[in-house]
Amino acid sequence: MTNSADFDRRVAMHAALGEAVRLAIVDDLASSDRSPKELCERHGLGTNLLAHHIDVLEHAGIVRRGVSSGDGRRRYVRLEREALVALGVSASLPKGDVLFLCTHNSARSQLAAALWTARTGGQASSAGTHPSERVHRGAIAAGRRAGLDLRGAEPSTVAAIPRDTQVVTVCDRAHEELHGQPNWWHWSIPDPVVDGSPAAFDAVVTELNRRIEALA
Repeated sequence: MTNSADFDRRVAMHAALGEAVRLAIVDDLASSDRSPKELCERHGLGTNLLAHHIDVLEHAGIVRRGVSSGDGRRRYVRLEREALVALGVSASLPKGDVLFLCTHNSARSQLAAALWTARTGGQASSAGTHPSERVHRGAIAAGRRAGLDLRGAEPSTVAAIPRDTQVVTVCDRAHEELHGQPNWWHWSIPDPVVDGSPAAFDAVVTELNRRIEALA
């Protein structure tokens, strides 16, 4: 027998997607978080109309908005992972290499590249806009708990990016500093170094795993 609350939630989700532009927004968010400004530009919408569509999607539990950890005046819209599964929304794995970028290249981007290779078998690398001297020990420990070996990894500075590389920024600050290309992806993931606890680093691994699995 169908759970009544679950059924009502699914009805609300499908009703919210009855508008073609909202479905297009959800498809866009399947691979990348986007700022309202980016969504307006990508879908040819005014700010007020976009706000209305995002309100509808958020009320239905399909998306949520969060504050940038870089420029606190900015917001990012992200697809709820549970909604992605329930609606059967998916995105394709990129065909070429993947480059993960963050600010210090000491935690999030290092874990993302290692997880990508481990989970998909594809080639992935990482770099930072202002790299640290070494990979954070919390990231090394979290990687070890996830079956990844980051002991030989070293932070590097982002340089020229090959044309066929799929860039994924995993840091709001780096995303905003680099002014990425339209085909770049952005995953708005909090910096675990700020908290510093093992739980914070494990949460990053969990979130990265969810996003990669949704593609793979």
